[in-house]
Amino acid sequence: MMLGPPYNHTMKNPATFFLVGIPGLQSSHLWLAISLSVMYTIALLGNTIVVTVICMDFTLQEPMYHLLCVLAAVDIVMASSVVPKMMTIFSSGDNSISFSACFTQMYFVHVATAVETGLLLAMAFDRYVAICKPLRYKRILTPQVMLGMSVAIITRAVILMTPLSWMVSHLPFCGSTVVLHSYCEHIAVAKLACADPMPSFLYSLIGSSIIVGSDVVFIAVSYNLILRAVFGLSSKNAQLKALSTCGSHVGVMALYYLPGMASIYVAWLGKDIVPLHTQVLLADLYLVIPPTLNPIIYGLRIKQIRERTWSMLLYCLFDHSNMGSWHKVY
Repeated sequence: MMLGPPYNHTMKNPATFFLVGIPGLQSSHLWLAISLSVMYTIALLGNTIVVTVICMDFTLQEPMYHLLCVLAAVDIVMASSVVPKMMTIFSSGDNSISFSACFTQMYFVHVATAVETGLLLAMAFDRYVAICKPLRYKRILTPQVMLGMSVAIITRAVILMTPLSWMVSHLPFCGSTVVLHSYCEHIAVAKLACADPMPSFLYSLIGSSIIVGSDVVFIAVSYNLILRAVFGLSSKNAQLKALSTCGSHVGVMALYYLPGMASIYVAWLGKDIVPLHTQVLLADLYLVIPPTLNPIIYGLRIKQIRERTWSMLLYCLFDHSNMGSWHKVY
């Protein structure tokens, strides 16, 4: 049964929505704002450094580094689409967001998350080729192949996620404009509609399950083949090196898929099973934690990026005059 007055087709949608933040945890908003500020600063700084280092250093031009560069850029977009507004809500209480800004934010969140899962699949394929077919690595993953993969990943995300944002934005909103969330999460917004939001709910659930489910299956197959190849190596050092290289990617995937899928299915269970503040927190952290920790994981686990980052920072701090020739050092 729908709440609110009957929908009149002559009525206009609201000009503004109001985001609650995290329902039931308003007293903790200031601490959340501080935590978000720290995490967002790390995400912006860390991912910007990864993009800068890879773009400036001609020795980091292997397919893996190109994928890391694109992933870092997507992480910046994903975090920036929600965190600034969340910080405003938590710190100053300014919780209004325009109708168009709300659905723009929703669209960028959907596309960025869909692109990210595609990139994780591409990274798993890259590691499979590098470890299982090392002699054919450069012949298989040519620049043309990498460009085609990137275009396919972005195209898939846009094609599959655009209808969802369109469906929700074209629902009639004639009742409450208070969104029980800290950003324009699609289910929280669609619940305010004066029409049945179930088609968009089902599209979101089925679409997300297909995208993530198929990607996870292919990733699992890739890593199964990788592990077989690794443990078939005669040298223990070679085994450890291969496992170490893959370890960072597995960590990134766990950070992304576990909270992501939990967030999607917890939202479907409803507040009667999972408290609303837990649902909102999980959805928030899903968009903030991976962009924050991804560059840290790469910086700690991948020697080349770690060394180039330190070199770049030293040049920035102590030798500005030679910054233009930094990329020639290696």
